[in-house]
Amino acid sequence: MEKDGKFNVLFLCTGNSARSILAESIMRKDADHRFHAFSAGSHPKGEVNPFAIKVLESFNYPVDGLRSKSWEEFTTPDAPKLDFVFTVCDSAAAEACPVWPGQPMSAHWGIEDPAAVEGTDIQKEAAFVTSFRFLKNRIGAFSNLRLRGLEQLTLQRELADIGKLEGASKARPGGA
Repeated sequence: MEKDGKFNVLFLCTGNSARSILAESIMRKDADHRFHAFSAGSHPKGEVNPFAIKVLESFNYPVDGLRSKSWEEFTTPDAPKLDFVFTVCDSAAAEACPVWPGQPMSAHWGIEDPAAVEGTDIQKEAAFVTSFRFLKNRIGAFSNLRLRGLEQLTLQRELADIGKLEGASKARPGGA
């Protein structure tokens, strides 16, 4: 937890161009009073998917400062101390994550990849809107948890249950 009393949350996905970017922006707007939101990828694409930006802007969510970056940025001594790490794609959840300083709580909140949808621009945008909605629901459930005072095992179970909400991807990797 930072000096300002907010928890640090990192959303991980392999490419850090779509789902994790959506989650970072949603948390920055909807739960800014309790959390600092970050996103990263194990193999970042280096650019944010234009449909992610389009959908965020259409719902009036912040896009300033969003960028595709490596999770290595969060392993350095000057990186923010993470309280929570959530994987939002199955491939990132199956990878061996770095050892995060402070041993943050983690959970897998996998949803289908909207960037993998083929078809018209309307179909692609619709996939991003669906992902946005699923992530917004998860972040809403998470930000309404009473984090202080919950026993660690109870909190871990709550975090895992949030990942099972509507839109959960079919694959169920071991852990985050």
